Amino acid sequence: MATVALRLDHADQRLRTRIRWSLGDAAVMTRRYSLQLVRVPTILFFALLQPVMFVLLFRYVLGGSIPVPGTTYAEYFIPGAIVQSTAFSSFGTAVGLNFDVGRGLVDRIRAMPTARFAVLVGRLASDTVRSLGMVIVLVGVGYAVGFRFENGVGAAIAMMVLAIVFGVPICCIAATIGLTMRDPEAVQSFGLIWLFPLTFISGAFVRVQSMPGWLQVVARANPVTLAVDSMRSFAYGGPLEVHLLETIAWMVGILAVFGPLAIRAYKRTT
Repeated sequence: MATVALRLDHADQRLRTRIRWSLGDAAVMTRRYSLQLVRVPTILFFALLQPVMFVLLFRYVLGGSIPVPGTTYAEYFIPGAIVQSTAFSSFGTAVGLNFDVGRGLVDRIRAMPTARFAVLVGRLASDTVRSLGMVIVLVGVGYAVGFRFENGVGAAIAMMVLAIVFGVPICCIAATIGLTMRDPEAVQSFGLIWLFPLTFISGAFVRVQSMPGWLQVVARANPVTLAVDSMRSFAYGGPLEVHLLETIAWMVGILAVFGPLAIRAYKRTT
């Protein structure tokens, strides 16, 4: 019995050591990807410039022609713009991972005693940090064009956290695409094809009721619509529980499907 207990203790120690080293590897890769934003500031600049331009164009060019009963278009649109921007930022995840595979980074990492998931976790963590900065900037721009939080600081923070967390499963989809396709041009071409219908066939920019009947069914089931409705409820009130639970269910489901697919695609890269 003592021998069995000793073996179990040693196995437990090895497991704890392996977990500690794996988390350390993921932290190193997160730092590597984050340093790219510091050393190549144009990447961060253009990543922030595009959603800001999108907000301003929609607010001042299209906003006047889109009626939203009971509120202003700025109040209605800004949560949708934030969700769309966090979703579109996943395009960088796909392109970045594909680029790393093409230039042999993944092969070099595999040749070292490094946790296999470190590259994926590092990339996702770094992109989450970038999404945090993007959300903060867009909230600031939203305040400049008329958006306001009406439910207090706690609800405002919850809205921003939901937007950032919602981007993680979307990035898992993008990571699967970036690791599956071998041609960088194909990744760039396909990168936005699935994001445009995901974000535009939703209640992010217009009321779902204004769409054709058959399209309303798709838009109401769209996770982007559910996430945006939850964020609007956090920002200025409205039914929250149902939308939030459905949003969480979508996020968990996407992670359950595309998390393993991304890991599998990473293992199959050569």
